[in-house]
Amino acid sequence: MSEAGAGAAATGREAPGREGAGADRPEAPGRVEVARARRIVVKVGSSSLTHPDGTLDEVRLARLVDVLGAARSEEREVLLVTSGSIAAGIGPLGLDGRPTDLELQQAAASVGQGALIHAYTVAFARYGLTVGQVLLTADDMIRRAHYRNARRALGALLDLGVVPIINENDTVATDEIRFGDNDRLAALVATAVRADVLVLLTDVDALYTAKPGTPGARRIAQVHGPDDLAGIDVSRRGSKVGTGGMITKVEAASIATNSGVAVVLASAADAADAVAGEDVGTLFLPTGKHETHRLEWLAHAARTRGGIVLDDGAVAALRGRRASLLAAGVVEIRGDFEAGEPVDLLGLDGTLVARGFAGFSSAEADRMKGLSTDALGEVLGDAYARELIHIDHLVVL
Repeated sequence: MSEAGAGAAATGREAPGREGAGADRPEAPGRVEVARARRIVVKVGSSSLTHPDGTLDEVRLARLVDVLGAARSEEREVLLVTSGSIAAGIGPLGLDGRPTDLELQQAAASVGQGALIHAYTVAFARYGLTVGQVLLTADDMIRRAHYRNARRALGALLDLGVVPIINENDTVATDEIRFGDNDRLAALVATAVRADVLVLLTDVDALYTAKPGTPGARRIAQVHGPDDLAGIDVSRRGSKVGTGGMITKVEAASIATNSGVAVVLASAADAADAVAGEDVGTLFLPTGKHETHRLEWLAHAARTRGGIVLDDGAVAALRGRRASLLAAGVVEIRGDFEAGEPVDLLGLDGTLVARGFAGFSSAEADRMKGLSTDALGEVLGDAYARELIHIDHLVVL
C-alpha cells in the first residue's frame, strides 16, 4: 500500500493510544519491547533534579541513579542525557533564579557542571560504575564529521562499561548553536547510538488529551503515529528552571520514533516503572526504522544548504520509495549548494518531503530541472544523463 493509501486507512480508525479507545489493539507488546530493551537513553530535565529554589537536589539525583544502576546490573546499556548544569550553578552563585542573560547562563553552567558531574560520579560509584562526561553543542550534531566522532566516542564508552553522562555544553554554546533544550539532544543521541528506547523524564507523568487537571483530560497511553495526536494541545511550557515544554518532548519523540527508537514519556518519579516497561506515562511506538548513520544524520541533524521544489509526481515517487529523484520532476532550485551537500526536498506547497545529498551543484541542477534523462544527455551531455539524487543518498521524512 502506498503511503497515501496507508494514511487514508489510518484516519478511519479510532485513536488507539488514549485510554478507553482502541480496545481491540493490545497495549502490552510495546511495553514488552521496552522491558527487553538492551540499550537505553534516559533524559532527565532540570525540574526533576532541583529544589524549588533551583539548587541541585542530590537526593532526587541519587534516586534516579538507583534506577539506572539497577538497569546496568541487568546488563542493560544506559546513557544519561541530563539537564541541570545551569540550575546547579544558581545556588553557588547566589542568583535569585535561572538567569536569562546568555553570559550569566554560561557562568552558571561553568560552576554547576562540576557540581553536577561530581554528584553523578559519587552516586554511580555506589554501584561500582564509572561515568564519563560528554559535553555537546548543536554544532557537534550539525557537522557530519563531529557527529561521527561523537557517535564513536559514545560507542567506546559503552564498550568500556562506562555510563556516558551527556549534557549540552552551555558554557560555550551561543544562541545560534544551541539545542534550546535537551529533549532534542537526547533524541539525536538515541538515533546516533541506535538505542532501543528513549525515556524522557519530566515533571509531568504523561501526555494528556488536555492540560492535566482539566475536567475530562485523559492520559494518552500509547501513540502509534501523528494521527493519534490530532487536536492535542502540546504548547504548554515547562517549569521555570527548565527550557523545554511538552512540545519539545513530542518533537523529540518524533525524531526518535522516525528512526526506529521507541520513546517513553513519564514522570521522574515513575522512572523505574518506565524503564521496566510498566504501563506508566505515554509510549510512542516506532514509526520508522534504523537507517544508516549517514542517513539518520541527514534526516534529523544536518543543516541543509538549499532546497529543491518537486512536482506532485516526484513527491509521490519519493514517498513510495520507488525511485531516485530525477530532474524531470524538479520545478525550482532554491539557495546555493555544491554537489554532495545536504538539501531539502520540498513539495509545491513548501512541505518538507525528504532530504538528500545533492548529486549536482545548485547551478547545474537549475539547468537540469524539468528535463528527462534522455534530454539531459542531448542538451547538457552524457555526464548529466543520470538522477539528480540517487535513492541511496536520500531519506524520506
